[in-house]
Amino acid sequence: MNITMVGSGYVGLVSGACLADFGHRVVCVDSNRDRIEALKAGAIPIYEPELDALVAENVRQGRLSFVADLEAAVAEADAVFIAVGTPSRRGDGFADLSFVYQAARSIARALTRFTVVVTKSTVPVGTGDEVERIIREIQPDAEFAVVSNPEFLREGAAISDFKRPDRIVVGTEDPRAEAVMREVYRPLYLNQAPILVTSRRTAELTKYAANAFLAAKITFINEMADLCEQVGADVQQVARGMGLDNRIGGKFLHAGPGYGGSCFPKDTLALVKTAQDAGVPLRLVETVVAVNDQRKRGMARKVIRACGGVRGKTVAVLGLTFKPNTDDMRDAPALAIVAGLQDAGATVRAYDPEGMDQARPLLPGVDFAPNPYACAEGADALVIVTEWNAFRALDLARLRATMRAPILVDLRNVYRPEDARLHGFAYTSVGRPAEPAEPRTAPAAQGWPLVAAG
Repeated sequence: MNITMVGSGYVGLVSGACLADFGHRVVCVDSNRDRIEALKAGAIPIYEPELDALVAENVRQGRLSFVADLEAAVAEADAVFIAVGTPSRRGDGFADLSFVYQAARSIARALTRFTVVVTKSTVPVGTGDEVERIIREIQPDAEFAVVSNPEFLREGAAISDFKRPDRIVVGTEDPRAEAVMREVYRPLYLNQAPILVTSRRTAELTKYAANAFLAAKITFINEMADLCEQVGADVQQVARGMGLDNRIGGKFLHAGPGYGGSCFPKDTLALVKTAQDAGVPLRLVETVVAVNDQRKRGMARKVIRACGGVRGKTVAVLGLTFKPNTDDMRDAPALAIVAGLQDAGATVRAYDPEGMDQARPLLPGVDFAPNPYACAEGADALVIVTEWNAFRALDLARLRATMRAPILVDLRNVYRPEDARLHGFAYTSVGRPAEPAEPRTAPAAQGWPLVAAG
């Protein structure tokens, strides 16, 4: 099929490259001519594992191309995907749909035959109706259908998610449009990926509902972690005990410094605003948003307590991106943590395997190191903020020898407390007892031993 992807950012580039890898002919269009020229030269504007090789191979095979001329690309397309940004609007938190509507106007002027216009961007309920109205207003006689096809990609695992999805949601009530979308995703037939066809508004809401639920799971286990610290329980064992229940599942039950990234913060906020406009406030989601915002700054206070104050001290921070395997700094917990440490008088030195170029303009006053050991040298404390694989097997003895003070604050629970203490660190983690609990068994008369977890 001939597919046009409007927008060559994270969603557009990953989706376009994967669809080309299925065998479709994909043209990625972007109004940013510098980005288009960079992509033509093989420069990938984002970090996503294996994306550079996927793009290069499909360009070489002639299935993937990059242009700035939207009109020609749309004229030949069977389906046009809108994959532009929908950031939170300043002032009120609603999703900024200006890029979506601008794309719709440009598409409308270029339509020449029946075309399926697909909103791939994450958009509030009713956006598809407005896109259809815009196109109809500009070209009343155009043959087209507007479909919602939300993405469910995890940064750092986006290619795998696209090629082996849990589900494909298609929002349309137009039989011709449904047939086109089934043909687009026909290469996934062997993977038996379920295609859920719904109304357009249902598809739009499904994306927001899914992200809000996952954000709620993260926030719930983070609050459980705070309780665990006060009562002497272990949040990792609590999470495992919960996750073994198939109704709950273990994913997103990992305590830490709060969620960030390009999706959860803006999508939960947009859902809250949509619900308020509809007169159905979502109190649970509102609380999730508030608790998560407070938690990030609270992690800075946790570090300050572990250090007995940080004024005049150097704090080394490992990991700046909101999660591993991405260079995305959007709403990363590190931003609030570093700011909190600086406000308390600390000098902050940081290292991240991929995110430092993105972090530099966002973190004024931070010294950036070339590797974890240079970051820790002479520091009064070391803080793990993002759980990159490169931080999972650090030489603790070497770190201890190079630091001014042996304080390790592990906000991702990467290390076992006993291992850190064995190497002489004063160790602080999230949701675990200050000292490891001894395994206990129930009295023999009860007949059923309690086995220590983990």
